[in-house]
Amino acid sequence: MVVIKRDKTNMAEDKIGSLEEEALKRKERLQALKKKTEDNKENQNDSVSTLPKPKFRSYKPQDDSLKDKVLEDAQPGNVEEEVQDQLSAAVTKVVIEELDISNLAPRKPDWDLKRDVAKKLEKLERRTQKAIAELIRDRLKQEQHDWAAVVNVATNDQTKNHS
Repeated sequence: MVVIKRDKTNMAEDKIGSLEEEALKRKERLQALKKKTEDNKENQNDSVSTLPKPKFRSYKPQDDSLKDKVLEDAQPGNVEEEVQDQLSAAVTKVVIEELDISNLAPRKPDWDLKRDVAKKLEKLERRTQKAIAELIRDRLKQEQHDWAAVVNVATNDQTKNHS
């Protein structure tokens, strides 16, 4: 087995080698950053030519080349007509023809639950009505048989009494 002893000089050379590599990487990053900033400056110079044109609202420029960019003064509206319109609107009385009280009354806390269950309750109501009708039919059928027996007994009693 071969043992390689590293001297302190070899370790120092390894550290120096790694430091040099890091320095090279740093230089590359800086150059890339510098190139990026130069590209941004060029783009900014291009955008300077596309800046919006100034509009002078309340400032009167002294330069003759800028005087054509001055906006005209705004003309005030006719306030008297607007006031007359508002006064005439206030004089006319607004009549509420129909007032739905249910819209004004506060809703009960469970109104949304009732709304959601209403569809299911309709189905149950239909089924309940069918079941009740069926029960009534069954009772009528049973009573008809009983009535038939009662009628037969009654007729037999009458025939016995008459004979």
